[in-house]
Amino acid sequence: MHGTAVGNADGRRAIHLGARAGYAARGVVYLLVGLLVLWSSSKGGADAPDSEQALVELSHQPFGTTMLWLVCAGLVAFALWRVVQAVRDLDAHGTDAKGLTLRGALLASALIHGVLAWSAATIAQGLGADAGEGWSSTLLRQPWGRWSLGAVALAVVAAGVAHMVKGWKAGFMKYFDVDRSGLGALYNVCRFGLVARGVVFVIVGGLLLQTALRYGTGADGGLRGAFQFILAQPYGVPLLALVGCGLLAFSIYSFVEARHRRVQVR
Repeated sequence: MHGTAVGNADGRRAIHLGARAGYAARGVVYLLVGLLVLWSSSKGGADAPDSEQALVELSHQPFGTTMLWLVCAGLVAFALWRVVQAVRDLDAHGTDAKGLTLRGALLASALIHGVLAWSAATIAQGLGADAGEGWSSTLLRQPWGRWSLGAVALAVVAAGVAHMVKGWKAGFMKYFDVDRSGLGALYNVCRFGLVARGVVFVIVGGLLLQTALRYGTGADGGLRGAFQFILAQPYGVPLLALVGCGLLAFSIYSFVEARHRRVQVR
């Protein structure tokens, strides 16, 4: 009995540390993406980046390969944490339509960050950024691929909407072990970051859904596709700069979450 209790405690501790490492790794990725987006907007929107490009830039820094492997490990931990969150319903979303939608969005997040971890590993091994790309095309070639991609697209849109609502209503605070006064100015930074990432996710999901409905002939998906979509709008360059600032804010939110998020494993 004592051995079982110790084993359970060790398992909970591992999940706890893995979740915090995952939030921090996500923060690193979005810090790099936000900086690249701002750089792109300063050049009139040329070379709109994606998450893989951010990882490539990380690999070019001193100790870049080591940092990539650390980020990869963190992203794997984060993907596993998302699966545990969804399957065990750690945030008590429930089993009604809204709850199942939110839990599905968590599983979509697990898939996205798992693919990103694979990209980090392939780049760290010197295989290039393309080795981790093209997952949507690969999925479309599978049996029921079109429907699977459509389901992922809807989950990404749901995650985006949830981010916007959580940012607007500051719903993230109920999961934190610190109050608003304890966050200070970071409170509104977190809200802005969540809304900005939510907007990007809705665009990404919409583009993926378009690809699924058109049998793979839709607009490019992923972050780069979302940034190109933003650039195509009136005042696209200033909007892209605003999104870049928002993603930097989201990276700060991720670091705050790594520090203050309550990780309860039942």
